[in-house]
Amino acid sequence: MAVLVGKKAPVFNVSAVVNGNEIVENFSLEQFIGKKYVIFFFYPADFTFVCPTELIAFQDQIAEFESRNVAVVGASTDSAFSHWKWLQTPQNQGGIQGVKYPIISDQTLMVSKNYDVLAGDTDYNDFGEEIFVGAPQAYRGLFLIDKEGIVRHQVVNDMPLGRSVEETLRLVDALQFTEEFGEVCPANWKKGKEGLKATQEGISDYLSHSH
Repeated sequence: MAVLVGKKAPVFNVSAVVNGNEIVENFSLEQFIGKKYVIFFFYPADFTFVCPTELIAFQDQIAEFESRNVAVVGASTDSAFSHWKWLQTPQNQGGIQGVKYPIISDQTLMVSKNYDVLAGDTDYNDFGEEIFVGAPQAYRGLFLIDKEGIVRHQVVNDMPLGRSVEETLRLVDALQFTEEFGEVCPANWKKGKEGLKATQEGISDYLSHSH
């Protein structure tokens, strides 16, 4: 699997649904460079079971992300129309009505491939033609991208395993803490706790206070 941490997030320009009801062309994360952090996450498919719980959970915490200057963007290999239809479907009927952050359409599979979260694989038939083997869906990949467009955190779950929105917020807090104070964040660090100076004296001081 590709490790993108420390590298520029792969660029793309695709269709997306924004504000829960508007299909737009030429959506790109580059619009956020220099302005916002980005949580960019993939999910396998619209109209499934674990996926709506995740998308709704991110929407439920959207004010927390916005207060940290973070844009949340979802992605799957479904069409923009499929996204739009799912967004119009009430939550008590399996839909995600009320989700307002952008959801991109990766029908060409290129975005999922570039972020290395695409399940299945490519092979060749007897005629030398490229074919796709498996379900052309994305694993549950999540990427934290800083304001310079650099990936600072990534995690990829198998399809049955839902992610923690609280842990995602914790990692945003940790990144912003290190950027502001120049200190590092030890195990299980949470916002409001002390950081750790990256020296032997700092480590000793931290350990003496935490026990």
